[in-house]
Amino acid sequence: MHNLLFVGPPGSGKTLLAERMPGILPPLEPDEARETAVVYSALGLLDPRQERRLQRPFRAPHHTVSYAGLVGGGNPPRPGEASLAHQGVLFLDELPEFHRGALEALRQPLESGRIAIARASGAVVFPARFALVAAANPCPCGHLGDPRRPCRCSNTSIERYQARLSGPLLDRIDLHVHVGPVRPDDLDTGPRTDAERSVTVRERVVAARERQTARAARLGLRTRTNARLAGEELAVAAPLDLEGRKFLTRAAERLALTARAYHRVIRVARTIADLEAADAVDVRHVAEALSYRLPDRGLATDPVEAAGLRMVWGG
Repeated sequence: MHNLLFVGPPGSGKTLLAERMPGILPPLEPDEARETAVVYSALGLLDPRQERRLQRPFRAPHHTVSYAGLVGGGNPPRPGEASLAHQGVLFLDELPEFHRGALEALRQPLESGRIAIARASGAVVFPARFALVAAANPCPCGHLGDPRRPCRCSNTSIERYQARLSGPLLDRIDLHVHVGPVRPDDLDTGPRTDAERSVTVRERVVAARERQTARAARLGLRTRTNARLAGEELAVAAPLDLEGRKFLTRAAERLALTARAYHRVIRVARTIADLEAADAVDVRHVAEALSYRLPDRGLATDPVEAAGLRMVWGG
């Protein structure tokens, strides 16, 4: 349930990667299934012939979707795509092309897991606890940072394009991942024998989720997923050792991380540790989690930005 942004040139596989997400998601818990069913039932979208145990939603609205279509609205108010993605994934392809107002409206559910819509007759609250998965080009032509095709954009157009995504929105995205161009010789080799299948990745994801659920029960936490841990629960579920705290503090100072980004790094580090079946979060997990925050000041253009991490590390 961590928010994820893929950045790379056209044809690099960003959309394909995002569409594989349903294949690795853990199954819905009974209470999650009930909440999802209520949203779909309210819109008349629940098929009575469907299996009782619903699949996690995967919603992928087009970038021309209206404000009300994305976050909800109308008279009477109706849930939007964000609520239809409740307990699942909301995939926004070509993220900078979405209406700025609609994207900014997602900041509320990304923090609270719900959307409040006010009307003269009153206010309604819709559930919207989803994982945001987005994809974007690094510039208008899409080839900034591509070693094979030069970028044709001016500095002004690049800055204007990247400015479509506000700092507060990017700050709420845990993982900024650069996706490089696919080389023709990679397409010619046939199926990769060394690549993991989705079913293998899903087994690891489910195991990590089970570790989170068991830890929440053992420690008496209300929050079961790492991505939603906050305050004292985060300190209890993901305590850092002395080396990890010093490293993250030094990185936060040099990279000017916000308090929100600081805590999101710890949440991601806790998940990385869970994926490794590690009980404790150590400095390696913090370093990897931090590497996904380095492009926060705009769209990632170069995976070698991780060199900044070596500077923070002191190497």
